[in-house]
Amino acid sequence: VQLQASGGGLVQVGGSLRLSCAASGFTLVRYTWGWFRQAPGKEREWVSYIRGSGRTTAYADSVKGRFTISGDNAKKTVYLQMHSLKPEDTAVYYCAVRLGSSAATSAADYAYWGQGTEVTVSS
Repeated sequence: VQLQASGGGLVQVGGSLRLSCAASGFTLVRYTWGWFRQAPGKEREWVSYIRGSGRTTAYADSVKGRFTISGDNAKKTVYLQMHSLKPEDTAVYYCAVRLGSSAATSAADYAYWGQGTEVTVSS
């Protein structure tokens, strides 16, 4: 069971990035997939999740309307499309998987984690 996050980088304010989380050993629709982020000196915070066969999604208020989470079952990959990036979006972004398909916004609810990909938004 492995998660591989990628797609981070340096982008200017207002720019866009797409993060990817590729999985091995998982079937997407049976689990909840989350994105979290951790800025320097701050706690890890939930950003978004996608869950269940209906692909229910949810977003933190801070990213709602700017970020979109999606999944490709065939590729076993979950994406986080980020638009209108702000300096406060600067963080290391982590993807995670929760066993079961219930809603979850706490890091403690997720059993498997990717290694993180760094996003820096410059002003």
